[in-house]
Amino acid sequence: MNPNDVVAIYTQLQNLSIEIWVDGGWSVDALLGKQLRPHKDLDIAVRWKDVPKLREALTAQGYKQVREDSRWNFVVADDKGREIDVHAFVYDDKGNIVDGIMYPAESLTGNGTIDDQPVKCISPKFMVEFLAPYISKWPEKYVPAVFALCKKFGIELPREYQKFKKSK
Repeated sequence: MNPNDVVAIYTQLQNLSIEIWVDGGWSVDALLGKQLRPHKDLDIAVRWKDVPKLREALTAQGYKQVREDSRWNFVVADDKGREIDVHAFVYDDKGNIVDGIMYPAESLTGNGTIDDQPVKCISPKFMVEFLAPYISKWPEKYVPAVFALCKKFGIELPREYQKFKKSK
């Protein structure tokens, strides 16, 4: 998945009035305004009410479901190997997330850019928090990302990352 792919998908969904928030590695890159590493997929958060329209739009572009981790989380891929990891949630009438992937509502307030395209994404503080548990599994992916986010946004480095401070 390259920046052009991400911008094209984001723009297409935006034009269909499907609001998405970029999550995962592309959210990190959007917040930083530059790509730190290659990404196999695009993680997105979307309202559950928009999932049928999202599926229809992606199916029309050749995406097929390849995995379903739960009703709220599924992955689609096309024949070029591009994947979109969808995380769906339900808002109540007060703007609280009450079902699905339980994003803290404040986490869906980030803004960034991918290839100069403004995108909604996970907020910096929450992006750092969301990555912290994965340090032991993928330090090569997440140490540079977390250090860069903390530096740019003045966020205190999480305890899990302190041991990497001397080697940076």
